[in-house]
Amino acid sequence: MDGKHQLIIVTGATGALGPRIVAALHEASYTIRTLSIDTPAPGLLPITVETRLGDITDANNVEIAMRGVDAVIHMAALLHIVNPPPTLRPQYERVNVEGTRIIVEAALKAGVQRLVFFSTIAVYGYGQGCLLTEDSTPHPDTFYAETKLAAEQIVLAARRADGQPLGVVLRLGAVYGARIKGNYQRLVRALARNRFLPIGKGENRRTLVYDKDVARALLLAVQHPHAAGRVYNVTDGQVHTVNEINQAICTALGRKPPRVYLPIGPVRAAAGLLESAAHLLHRQSSIGRATIDKYTEDVAVDGHRIQTELRFRPAYDLATGWTDAVQEMRRQGAL
Repeated sequence: MDGKHQLIIVTGATGALGPRIVAALHEASYTIRTLSIDTPAPGLLPITVETRLGDITDANNVEIAMRGVDAVIHMAALLHIVNPPPTLRPQYERVNVEGTRIIVEAALKAGVQRLVFFSTIAVYGYGQGCLLTEDSTPHPDTFYAETKLAAEQIVLAARRADGQPLGVVLRLGAVYGARIKGNYQRLVRALARNRFLPIGKGENRRTLVYDKDVARALLLAVQHPHAAGRVYNVTDGQVHTVNEINQAICTALGRKPPRVYLPIGPVRAAAGLLESAAHLLHRQSSIGRATIDKYTEDVAVDGHRIQTELRFRPAYDLATGWTDAVQEMRRQGAL
């Protein structure tokens, strides 16, 4: 799909990754409409973008927003949080699964030609100890991952009027960038202030991708004629240890990396005691065993399929990506 004269709707455009995606589509000459539950902050999106407020679980609202659209970028989702309470599961189902079903049904009714769905490598689950590919059997182990996998299946099952697949699934590695919130934002700030001690030796692996490369992969998924019906892992093409990530961030910050680390066993035990004490006081602990497990898990995912089939070439490795991200964070006053 050439960008000229094509209208694309982007859900979740006001999230951490959304403005980067919208900017890439704008530069590629697409006409852009967004659908978000939040009003974009002034200057967040190009002034030519048509912004609409609405919930993806409101079928009537989605159907109206979908009129005249050629392609859909579906990013809106209830995101992962560590150790969510069971009461949140219906909300994950409503937003991530039913919301996606509503988006897909409206897209088919509107005659949309391509839908790109942003998923996550979390659908594989963790601790498998091998390099995971798109052919690996998913073992989701969180509400977020389970509902994203269910949403993938809805997207991949959808067929246009001509019988061709409607959707492309992009399983993103851990995305980092200047606007990304969560664990990596906290890590950068802690390293910048020399207030971070690693837990464990840092030999466990991670799979990352810079947000600007995600935008480049998205354009290929929209435009490539043979992408429909396919699932692609989106990574920087490498697998990194936690030590290598910390080193890259510290180099970008102009800091020396931590020289000592905390042993996993005692730290996890202490986190468990904090959790128990917080539970007795009817409070939620700021750090628990799930937090420690998240930091020390091993995540190794292969990203060669999208490079082979769509000719995706990551422009940023670990060093250049974090250097660019830190510089942008400083310009924004985030550091």
